[in-house]
Amino acid sequence: MKRLGELEVGGKRVLIRVDFNVPVDDAGRVTSDARIEAALPTIKCVLEHGGRPILMSHFGRPKGRVVDSMRLLRVAERLQELSGWSVRASPECTGALAQDLALGLQEDEVLVLENLRFDPGETAGDAAFGKALAALGDVYVNDAFGTCHRAHASVVVVPQHLPSGAGFLVWKEVEAFGRVLQNPERPFVAILGGAKVSDKLPVIRNLLPQVDRLLIGGAMAYTFLKAQGVGVGTSLVEDHLLEEAKSVLSAAAEQGKDLALPSDHLAAVKFEHDSAYEILGPDIPDNLMGLDIGPDSRKRYAELLADAKTLVWNGPMGVFEFDQFCRGTERVAEAVAKSDGFSVVGGGDSVAAIEKLRLADEIDHVSTGGGASLELLEGKALPGIAALG
Repeated sequence: MKRLGELEVGGKRVLIRVDFNVPVDDAGRVTSDARIEAALPTIKCVLEHGGRPILMSHFGRPKGRVVDSMRLLRVAERLQELSGWSVRASPECTGALAQDLALGLQEDEVLVLENLRFDPGETAGDAAFGKALAALGDVYVNDAFGTCHRAHASVVVVPQHLPSGAGFLVWKEVEAFGRVLQNPERPFVAILGGAKVSDKLPVIRNLLPQVDRLLIGGAMAYTFLKAQGVGVGTSLVEDHLLEEAKSVLSAAAEQGKDLALPSDHLAAVKFEHDSAYEILGPDIPDNLMGLDIGPDSRKRYAELLADAKTLVWNGPMGVFEFDQFCRGTERVAEAVAKSDGFSVVGGGDSVAAIEKLRLADEIDHVSTGGGASLELLEGKALPGIAALG
């Protein structure tokens, strides 16, 4: 896979797949610049080397039809405000007008194409749509890691027609996960949380032979605890996966891996932000549900992370969106940040915890792609990365 610096971009139209799927308020104003700012280094490099950047992105889920509230004009305007560049916006992503705007693009100008998902060919990976996009440029750069697990036209078809490479953001992601998954320094510790075992079971299966310790939290822990015979009350459990959970526990024991589960819990009667809770464990009474790991578990998990040389974390330890049930997630975040090891954090709630506690600068790599990072941890090849090879 080539990186941007290895591509000849001078005097050429450079199609850059970015991720401008940004949050907006009811008035359509961008409420977080993070994804726009993440793309700036790649766009700037193209401009500095005499290229003419043409940016492609999806925004929301218009499902193959034009939705005015999902147009990228506001995002293009915000890009110009942040960068100071002259940014033009095309009302189409392909077609004669988009072609004219691309051909007429001047040096020091940036063109933002309309929402790719207005055309059903994008999510379908349609060959004709991808070829039409490719006709707008001379070179292709993928800088949208968050879409690399999707076999969409702008991700996998366009690079079939143009010299291609990875932008700075995608290259950074690949390097970080390569360091974790290919040759980790030990002890290698993985922390997995979230609601469902079914979402993380492929990750657990892939990582278990590689890690030295696996820490499990969130509602998914209760399926494993029930498989051990621990009382879990009304906690979320995937009963159809109890045998799978038992198999994982047996495999961990056979391989001599330390698989840690919560030993105490914050438990409440209802799944509500202001529910009165009790700290108890290891068993949870029949009328209560576990909503966060307890103080003893927090302390033990922090101790298991203290000497780690490689850490990867995906998923919260409790109901992170409720303030009184977020302490387990925050404690893990603090422990990961404090560690001297190489740390990678992915997944929405995990990243949110890092940002809320202002610990991002203490983490070696905060991933920009939840789904893409999860599939890498599952051991899958990402279509968007493979297309650049």
